Amino acid sequence: MPRSLTRSRQLQLRAERFLPGGVDSPVRAFRAVGGDPPFVTHAEGAYLFDEDGNRYLDFFGSWGPMILGHAFPPVVEAIQQAAAKGASFGASIAAEADLAELVTRCFPSVEKLRFVSSGTEACMSAIRLARGFTGRSFVVKFEGCYHGHSDAMLVKAGSGVATLGIPGSAGVPAETAMHTLALPYNDLDAVRAVFAARPDEIACVIVEPVVGNAGTIAPAPGYLQGLREITMQYGALLILDEVMTGFRLSLGGAQQIYDIRPDLTTLGKIVGGGLPCGAFGGRADVMDFLAPLGPVYQAGTLSGNPLAMAAGIATLRHLIAHQEAVYSGLEQTTTVIAEGVGRVAKEVGIPMTVNRVGSMFTWFFTDRPVTDFSTAATSDTVSFGRFHRAMLDAGIWLPPSQYEAAFVSTAHGQAEGGIVLEAARRALA
Repeated sequence: MPRSLTRSRQLQLRAERFLPGGVDSPVRAFRAVGGDPPFVTHAEGAYLFDEDGNRYLDFFGSWGPMILGHAFPPVVEAIQQAAAKGASFGASIAAEADLAELVTRCFPSVEKLRFVSSGTEACMSAIRLARGFTGRSFVVKFEGCYHGHSDAMLVKAGSGVATLGIPGSAGVPAETAMHTLALPYNDLDAVRAVFAARPDEIACVIVEPVVGNAGTIAPAPGYLQGLREITMQYGALLILDEVMTGFRLSLGGAQQIYDIRPDLTTLGKIVGGGLPCGAFGGRADVMDFLAPLGPVYQAGTLSGNPLAMAAGIATLRHLIAHQEAVYSGLEQTTTVIAEGVGRVAKEVGIPMTVNRVGSMFTWFFTDRPVTDFSTAATSDTVSFGRFHRAMLDAGIWLPPSQYEAAFVSTAHGQAEGGIVLEAARRALA
């Protein structure tokens, strides 16, 4: 039976008086899947609770950072202790280097880093740094990969842009976007061709090593290695956008799994324990091009915020201390859930392609293998919308877009797996 969302509906109508669309981020509006978005009151472990008294098994986890589940006690305690000392100083604190040291321990390619307040800011800053370091203007990105909402990156950007059917974004001048070259993901020949055409003009290649913003899409064998070889050949920098994959796919992110050493890495989500935080870092010689040492300017009053640093330290310390149990458990639970629903779809004759890497997965409503954005776009989004609504009615909250990855946390276990499979059987029947 559909769940009551009376109070949430009232709050949505009220929010629309003050916020465009009633939201502060477009995909929260549920326009791609229909129905009313629940308004959350609190969360605990693997569950969200709404204003109407409903409980939901959460599979978007604040879009990725809640790898340890919601309100994880050591993280909550760390935030409380930090808040008691002051929420923001705009000055240096020891915790910045404490967290940076943990990051560099997990990511050997990151020799130095700088904290910022979001993944968007991390990617924007890394690209500016790459341009400053190389003295070049062009950036290569890939269709369906989302690197934040800075002007130059809103070109074939997947994620909410694709969800809402927007090809790019109004407000982005053509002269800004002209230096962004968007290529098909998993196509090395396209990369070779653009470098051959502009051998001395491309500053960097930025890529989600495992795409999450067009749904979950894994790199083809040798693809990331090929990007590394091409960028080295032409003197461009390779930036791995691990905002989503960092600390989630492994303690060292996707670059550990695929054995790639990029020049720069962008991080977010988990690095701040769920608080507004991001980071970019990499080779020391490149990072030293940043002010105050170098000519590339980047700044932020809230960068290194004490609350985010405390939450990040508590999260990473737990991941490091319990590495084997965390990642083996996530692998097992996610496999059961993702592949289990895929088998249910096959049993009832509904086309579905299941893509999973670690604790990220997507159920694509298509019978084609999904290897890039064009194949992801063959999905039946109407069927996905029906499935999303049916699962929400059953107490399962999935990302409200066919083009977003779902996530599992350590708070999800065998019981939650059984709940999802039973709900999927009813939703797909």
